[in-house]
Parts: sequence; structure tokens; C-alpha cells
Amino acid sequence: MVRSATVIGAGIGGLAAAVGLHRIGWRVAVVEQAAEIDAIGAGITLWPNALRALEALGFGERVRELGKPQESAGMRSSDGRWLSRLDGAEIERELGRPMLGVHRAQLHRMLLDELPAVCLHTGVHVTAVGRDGAVPGLDLPPADLVVGADGINSQVRARYWPDAPRPRYTGFAAWRAICERRDLTEIGVSWGRGREFGIVPLVDGRTYWYVAMPAPEGARNPDERAYLREQFASWHSPIPELIDGTPAEAVLRNDIRHLGGRLKSYATGNVALLGDAAHAMTPHLGQGGCQALEDAVVLVAACARFDDVAEALTHYDAERRPRTQQIARASYWAGRFGPFLANPVAVALRDTAARLAPSSAAIKTFMRVSGWTPPQIEGLDS
Repeated sequence: MVRSATVIGAGIGGLAAAVGLHRIGWRVAVVEQAAEIDAIGAGITLWPNALRALEALGFGERVRELGKPQESAGMRSSDGRWLSRLDGAEIERELGRPMLGVHRAQLHRMLLDELPAVCLHTGVHVTAVGRDGAVPGLDLPPADLVVGADGINSQVRARYWPDAPRPRYTGFAAWRAICERRDLTEIGVSWGRGREFGIVPLVDGRTYWYVAMPAPEGARNPDERAYLREQFASWHSPIPELIDGTPAEAVLRNDIRHLGGRLKSYATGNVALLGDAAHAMTPHLGQGGCQALEDAVVLVAACARFDDVAEALTHYDAERRPRTQQIARASYWAGRFGPFLANPVAVALRDTAARLAPSSAAIKTFMRVSGWTPPQIEGLDS
């Protein structure tokens, strides 16, 4: 008998889970609030663990066509002094995979192309989800599995985890954009007092950049690009030029929020949480999307291995909760003791420590985060 799943949310993790379940023979329905799935987001860095996850789902060659292997990675102070540098070949040699800069819309499109159109239900505002996958306003067949991949404000989590910690504002906002600057070849992050600016070259030659700095919750500026231009006018090149070279309408702004505590389980009965719905984290280790991809692979592998959905989800929870919660904590503190330090003495000590640290220390940090081996998915049809 064909088993079925309803996946709420068509972000990277939700789509990856849906594709994996489809490929092991499940009937899948994906329900998404946005009307245009492939228009979501700006850029993303796929760490080696995310590449392994996509390889496990059968996307190894295709994702490398979307992404640009980073020739090197480095960290600078706001005046341009190098604090640390890593060779891209060394990263790939030690971690077994490169780091790739990818346009989120292209990654979404790659995943979407593997799902039959009949699986997708877009433009649906989900107000309730039954354990059988029923969604008001949609005529869906009963589901054996319900996956809540609907982000930090998850309706699935609110319904089935009523005592779960609520999203919490960190005190910082993020700005993101893609611009036409085509001469940059390495990932770079620059730290100032209480703020950071990141640069990620993409495979098509364009550049993804992002900013994180303190801001009142929910605040907006009439012209976000003009605001950033003012804030970063004195920072080193090419930061002011990147901001100037980006159309004002291309700059996205979001408050940085995370779950204010840890869930006791990612599964209840036949309902599972995935990605930000389960473990929304701050972006300082670049692992939000990567961990969602790991979630998807482990969930699909468990569903392929166990006939009983509840047993599969028990295995999924045991595998994913310790790792994701540890990374979420590490990401939070990486921000607090890294770019978000504002005291001048603390900033000077931070920058000195970064300059003196050997590259092997950074590699070990990367290994702790991205040294993950995916399970084999039985019966995967790629």
C-alpha cells in the first residue's frame, strides 16, 4: 500500500523532505503559503554537510552546477585588516567537500522540478492541520505522516506542541541582497563593533551579500539601501561599492529571531517538525538551511527503513534533536562573542584572538559543525 505525507511549508527543508519521500514511493502533498515558491530569498552558503545531504537525495551533480566552490574564505575588521584566511582547497581537502554559494531561488527550483505539479498547493494560508494531513480549504487524501516545515512561526508546532518555546527577537536585524558585482572570488565576512557584513560569490558571477546589526524589533527605513550606505560608508572596499551597486528594491530586511528554548521532542505520533519549525537558530554559523537539509534526509531515511511511522519518527527525533540543538546554541554564542561584541576593549581582544588563531583551529570548528555523514536511504529512486 502506498503511504502518503502532507508537508506544510515549501522552504528548502520541506521541499527536500517531499522530494525524498516521493522518490521512495510515497504520495506527497506540499502546502505553501507563498504564491511564488521560486521567488523566495536571496543567497545561501551550502556547507559540506548540506552537500552530503543533497547527494544522499540524489542531487550531487546538479547542486554543484548551481553553486560556486569558494576559492578561499576570510575574515576582516571593518577597516580591511585581515583577521584570518583559509584556502578553499584546504577546506575541501579537510572536509571532503567545498563550500558552495548558491542562489536560493535556483536551489528551490532544482527541488521543485523533481515533484509532480499535482503535489504542490501554493497560496494557501494554513490555519489548522489535522493528524490526517487535512488542511481547511484543500481536498487532500488522508496522510500517514504530517511534516511541519512551516518555519519559525509554525502553525503545526503551535497546534501539536502548545507548550513549546516561542520565537524570540535577538535584538538584531538582517539585510540581504544579490548584486551584479562579478569580480569577487572568495567568501568574506567583516566584523565591526556590534555588526557584520558578509560576501558570498555565486556561480553566475553575481555576489550575495548580507548584513547583521542591532535594530528595534519590527523597525523599517524608507530606503533600506540608503540606510546601509550610511552605516557602512567608512568600511573597507568593496562593501560600500556592493551596497551602491544593488538596486534599492533588491534589499531584503528581516528581524533575526530564534526559538527561545529547546523542544523536548521533534515528533508526536505521526507529526514531525523539521527545519526552523523545530530549531530556528541565529545565522552566525551559516547552518539554518544546512540543518534543514540534514533533517530531511534523516526523516526520509527513517521512513524508508521503518514500516511504522511512529517508530520512524522516534528514530528521527533521537537522531536530529541533540545535534540541531547543540548547533543552535553554538550559533547563538558565536554571534554574541563574535560580530555582536560592541565594547571597544572586547572587540580588540576578539580581533587579536582571531589573528593569532591558527587555520587548523578554524578547520576544527568547521569539522564539528559540518562533519556529518548522512544515512543511506533505502529504495531511493533518483
